Amino acid sequence: MGKVKTLGDKRRFSATLVQQQQMNHDVYRMVLSAPEIAAMIKPGQFLQLKTGRLMDPLLRRPISIADADDGEGTLQLVYRVVGEGTKYLAGLQQGAEIDILGPLGNGFTLQGERPLIVGGGMGIAPLLYLVRALCPKPVDVLLAGREASELFWIKLFAERCQAVHVTTDDGSLGTKGNALALLPQLLAQGQYDMLYTCGPDPMMEAVAKEAAKHGVPCQVSLERYMACGIGACLSCSCGAKDGSRKKVCTDGPVFWAEEVML
Repeated sequence: MGKVKTLGDKRRFSATLVQQQQMNHDVYRMVLSAPEIAAMIKPGQFLQLKTGRLMDPLLRRPISIADADDGEGTLQLVYRVVGEGTKYLAGLQQGAEIDILGPLGNGFTLQGERPLIVGGGMGIAPLLYLVRALCPKPVDVLLAGREASELFWIKLFAERCQAVHVTTDDGSLGTKGNALALLPQLLAQGQYDMLYTCGPDPMMEAVAKEAAKHGVPCQVSLERYMACGIGACLSCSCGAKDGSRKKVCTDGPVFWAEEVML
């Protein structure tokens, strides 16, 4: 069981690495034993992981929760190796202790009887846990990637979703094109009453506009570089449509599409 320390109104704790699995050439899935946080995490929230033994790298890395199992007391994180911090994480072995701050941020609002989930790239990660939370409602998912190797997610979602739709930029799997190659057709069926999306900003902007055309409420989960993760540094702020600034780490990362500028 991880050791918990309070940090203001947040939580800092030590989690134990149970499993590390390489999903493709630069993406890894990490399973952590962290019963305290598994019991309180909500879909869409994230963690700040310390990615070094001492002070290098200095800043923690924000990683979304791909899955959580309260019964087993475990969390799953799926991350891409893009720098020294994530390279450090990928080199950890079973039994390693990881210093974590979280859960952080505001997650998804669960509503609707027939939701559709749209994910692109590494933005797919937090949507897997969202599906678990939405069950037993029938959930359809549209997964978009650059090529077939990026969509190892299909099997994971197929175990929980009623239907899994796939697009790839190069046409190596599913429909050729981005998410918008299929989304208008799916929404035109008129069966969805809620849409959730996470991925690159241009994709989410296009998804939100398409949802608005069909009168479907839409929530977006923003991905931003974060230094502190607790609203102090303002490095992750984004523009809101009312002219204000929003802190993605504390006001989000999940927003209603009509709230923020993408």
